[in-house]
Amino acid sequence: MISLLTAAVSALTLAQPSLTDYVDPRIGSGDHGHVFIGANVPFGMVMAGPTQDKVGWDWCSGYHESGSRIVGFAQTHLSGTGCSDLGDIALMPVSTDVELTREGLATPFSHSQETIRPGYYSVILPERGVRTEITATCRTALYRFSYDSASDQRLVIDLDNGVGDRVLYGRLTQIDDTTFVGYRISHGWANEQHIYFAMRLSKPANISRFSDLPTYYISHTSQTSPIYELTVDTDNNRELYVRIALSPVSEMNALDNMRVEATDGWNFDAVKEKADAAWNRELSRVEASFLNDHDKTVFYTSMYHFMVAPQTWDDACGDFRGADNRVYRNPNRNPSQGSSYLTTLSLWDTYRAAAPLSTIILPDMMPAVVNTYLRIYREQSKLPVWHLMSQETDCMVGCPAVPILADLLLKGYVSDTTLAWEAMRNSLMMDERGLDDMKALGYVASDHHGGSLSMSLEYMLADWAAAEAAHAIATAKGTAASQELLNDMNYFYHRSKGYTNLYDTRVGFLRPRDSQQQFPDADGFNPSHQTRDYTEGTPWQYLWLVPHDIEGLVSLLGGREKAQARLDSLFLADSNLNQDANPDISGLIGQYAHGNEPSHHIVYLYTLMGQPAKTAALVRRIMRELYSDKPAGLCGNEDVGQMSAWYILSALGFYQVEPCGGRYVIGSPLVKEATLRIGNNRTFTIRTHGLSEKAFKVRKVLLNGKNISNFIINHEDIMAGGTLDFYMK
Repeated sequence: MISLLTAAVSALTLAQPSLTDYVDPRIGSGDHGHVFIGANVPFGMVMAGPTQDKVGWDWCSGYHESGSRIVGFAQTHLSGTGCSDLGDIALMPVSTDVELTREGLATPFSHSQETIRPGYYSVILPERGVRTEITATCRTALYRFSYDSASDQRLVIDLDNGVGDRVLYGRLTQIDDTTFVGYRISHGWANEQHIYFAMRLSKPANISRFSDLPTYYISHTSQTSPIYELTVDTDNNRELYVRIALSPVSEMNALDNMRVEATDGWNFDAVKEKADAAWNRELSRVEASFLNDHDKTVFYTSMYHFMVAPQTWDDACGDFRGADNRVYRNPNRNPSQGSSYLTTLSLWDTYRAAAPLSTIILPDMMPAVVNTYLRIYREQSKLPVWHLMSQETDCMVGCPAVPILADLLLKGYVSDTTLAWEAMRNSLMMDERGLDDMKALGYVASDHHGGSLSMSLEYMLADWAAAEAAHAIATAKGTAASQELLNDMNYFYHRSKGYTNLYDTRVGFLRPRDSQQQFPDADGFNPSHQTRDYTEGTPWQYLWLVPHDIEGLVSLLGGREKAQARLDSLFLADSNLNQDANPDISGLIGQYAHGNEPSHHIVYLYTLMGQPAKTAALVRRIMRELYSDKPAGLCGNEDVGQMSAWYILSALGFYQVEPCGGRYVIGSPLVKEATLRIGNNRTFTIRTHGLSEKAFKVRKVLLNGKNISNFIINHEDIMAGGTLDFYMK
């Protein structure tokens, strides 16, 4: 009887849907979500999938729901960014003569003939007479091309057509009858991006045509473009398998990566199943139940998008290309611990929610994050700003690596605190990107830099984070703490308060000042209009970008009652923007813009001002109105996991408002129950009692049975394990 019962339970367990069944990668592929569509594994180097023929802002990832033609299947893509790049090394299976140009390769497809799952992509191209299937490991993509005919099988390798970049050099070299190596060096968002590859076919093939001599070329304006066509020995078999391995370092390393990761040979289904299992392992770091499957789909799709990056950027042997474009080897790399050098660091976006979420559910990854930041600091003499494929893009404003590194230090993930402090201090004391003004004036002058108000506020919150890190280091050192460290701490605390000098009492908003300390004219000021002084935002949104000193901001606004009234006004303001406002200012509730990151902490300010019910109402409204399970299910760019991380944390019931330190403010949980795997075999369980569509406000919250009266929980409380109980009303 016991054995029969055990068998029945096992059968029931096997019948349960896996977490990947609740992931819909199409969410965010419409509107302006810009998400990646294709096959990858969590944090993998390879992101293999279709690249469409169209270009432009909504094709930053190479794919948009509105597209109708595919130009090739490339091995690298971005996800959710507002800039285009990558799309390296595209394949296109063909069975008839085609023109080796972008237009000639573009072929129609239908969404009804696509299948998209975590780790797997498939599409039928009727005009090419081929079905393409893709799966992936960390550094390799595996293709299965099923041709309608066994008599004419060809494969085009396109080193020219990327996503928003131009090729500097490209080459394909045949090693033997099934093996090829090559590289693509390009200029785009990443200034000089190197990608090397090795490719192996399941059947012999030869280069039969090429668009120009297969040698170096440098002028994209010339008629040369490295596109090659291979003719495949058919052997009366309609299936062709192709494996491509990538490396940031060399063709030989790409071959080695292929050797290490090709453990299943040409068994496509086995690789696909392992990719699915890899996603299930990572998704299960949070096992959550919901009131309905819609919420579960949005939640686990958010987990999926959150775990696309940062990406592995070292080879199986430990080699990596540094920020100075030199090749390094990590001699102490332990392959069982995963990558030790990472890329796709969208830090202006992710320091707000994705980075804090990582410290909770990805603790084993945090040493690699710290090591990457400090290596980049040594290689380019400053912490990363927006790092892409070994290249510093300097995209966006501020010093966003500082709050992330400070957060990691305060949460105990940094072993070399001396180097970390040096990196933070020196990155904030440079003379570039407006920091010279911060030292001389205490803010960035509007007559020196565009986006000066935004730059100033982002530097100030980073200053506070650095000061918090210095305080922690000084506390740990005790009487051994140097006077220099204490002086720096006080200096950065003082600089972080500089926002008070940017408050224009004539209009009641934070505004830029020029190098003569003058505000712009007050006449004609409209807080709903974006000007050159505000990066992807309006004065309404940037009034609240002081997450490091909410009490100080409340005082500046005239006290708690007046500050609450101003916050109410944000959500009631006219949503009309000026005609040339940045399209990233989206997902509007009044002048709150959930589609862009500077607003993401704002709804939680009500709790800090003693009105948690207002936080709960707005959090629930945002989750209900601005996230959905449709292709247009995101109200702004996904931004490499930040939009999704906001949803994940909010669904769990809390959010880190301050840039670092781990004080999480209670909101409105969406989960019925959630178990977080937080490392060291510990779990943290969240339970809601009385949750319903109407009962979304928190009546009381208990941490391990003890009442949390201030609606704030701390990082160390979560990481110690235990239970958080929400009682709803």
